Amino acid sequence: MFNYTFHWNQALKALPQMLDGALVTLQIALLSMIIGLACALALTLFRLSANRILAGFATAWVEIARNTPALFQIYMAHFGLGNFGIHLTPFTALLVGIAFNNAGYLAENFRGALKAIPDTQTRAGRSLGMTSMQAFRLIVLPQMLRVAFLPATNQMVWAVLMTSLGVTVGMNTDLAGVTQELNARSFRTFEFFALAAVIYYFIAKVLTLAARALAWRMFRY
Repeated sequence: MFNYTFHWNQALKALPQMLDGALVTLQIALLSMIIGLACALALTLFRLSANRILAGFATAWVEIARNTPALFQIYMAHFGLGNFGIHLTPFTALLVGIAFNNAGYLAENFRGALKAIPDTQTRAGRSLGMTSMQAFRLIVLPQMLRVAFLPATNQMVWAVLMTSLGVTVGMNTDLAGVTQELNARSFRTFEFFALAAVIYYFIAKVLTLAARALAWRMFRY
């Protein structure tokens, strides 16, 4: 019944190619987090704005990002925008889709972090002569980032794992894409994808441990 013969040597010989793909995976995840963080901060400010248009725009972004599949968002970036004459490469479409998703989740994390900070913090800053923006930048924002740091780390790990969806839009240079091409040439599905899973797991664990160490160093007081 069980007559499958493992050929790990083929997968191990391809390990350098897969590690090159892992570097591309990390590049996409890191860029998507940088873009996502910037957009999330803007969305958080928009949701606090008295301007209904900005608040509505931010709410719509967060709701779509959090309540639709990430695959749908990547598809829309690659195939949907193409219907309007905006043609993105698989790399760019994957980056845009993940960054859109990151921004939605991070904006919600920031909103929760803001609610954890008492309003008296802002009033104390204003009583010292600070403007509203100064109080937010110097008092509220550092505390908000401290509360949201570990949830943002989880989002970084999720961004790494989401890059595997790039194969659906023709991405073939990241870890999942390289693994799929190697599998298509050799039909050693179990070996290649098992090795890829180990690499993904290692990346996720390293990111998590590094974040914990960084959080301990930055926020221990």
